[in-house]
Amino acid sequence: MSAIQWARSLFRSISGKRLGAAGTPAEHAGQVTARQRATVRTRYTWRVLRRGRRDPRLAAHADLLAGTLREVAARRGARVLVDTSKMPAESALLAHLPGITTYYLHLVRDPRAVALSWRYEKEYCYALSARRSTGYWYGFNRAAAALLRRYPDRSVFLRYEDFTADPAGTVAALLRQCGADPAANPVHGRVVELHTNHTVTGNPDRFRTGTTVIRDRDDAWRTGLPRSARLAATVLAGPLLRRYGYTYGGAPEPGRPVPLAVREGSRGSGA
Repeated sequence: MSAIQWARSLFRSISGKRLGAAGTPAEHAGQVTARQRATVRTRYTWRVLRRGRRDPRLAAHADLLAGTLREVAARRGARVLVDTSKMPAESALLAHLPGITTYYLHLVRDPRAVALSWRYEKEYCYALSARRSTGYWYGFNRAAAALLRRYPDRSVFLRYEDFTADPAGTVAALLRQCGADPAANPVHGRVVELHTNHTVTGNPDRFRTGTTVIRDRDDAWRTGLPRSARLAATVLAGPLLRRYGYTYGGAPEPGRPVPLAVREGSRGSGA
């Protein structure tokens, strides 16, 4: 079953249980989309943290999220799910789902590497300028940091560069911290065997399958990003660069922030 077919089957199952007076599946989807835009955009992360389920619209969205996660878990026979949607406000709402324990992983990548990734169109993904991509980078990371402050015992901060330095060790640590068996680690050394996944949207690269080698460096932006774009990303991200252990020259500072492996005594992982 393809990702689209699987998603359609999941949607029919969930919407069929929740339609009630909502009308047709298309009308139900429109209502959910409108509610997302009104309540769980990134700019509303702090509101979600304050209100939780006290807001009726957030309570309704939380119930939909809980139903979706339980349906996915039942179909896959899974105890641990990784939510890769990466939306901070919806992530904040996950902590209010009854019977579900949420762990948070705040994964940060050098904003100049992010700017290079967004510089060119990729299939259906549009291109972004360095200014715009760094603006999103700044906003998303500020919102994610608010989550970590609220749930420090169930959160982990991780730089992408620390992951690429030791991918197998990093994934093993994350598995342990959410109570999963490290023996299930799909990464061996720097190699992972990618299989078909069912994520509906995101980077087109997610459809790649087969043996994949994880590169040990993420510095293509040094030569691939024009000087003006490097400067724009560096200046706009400036307040957070040092906080996340990056230098203006680009090399992460060893030991800043505290590496994941040192924090294993504090349970935390997730999406």
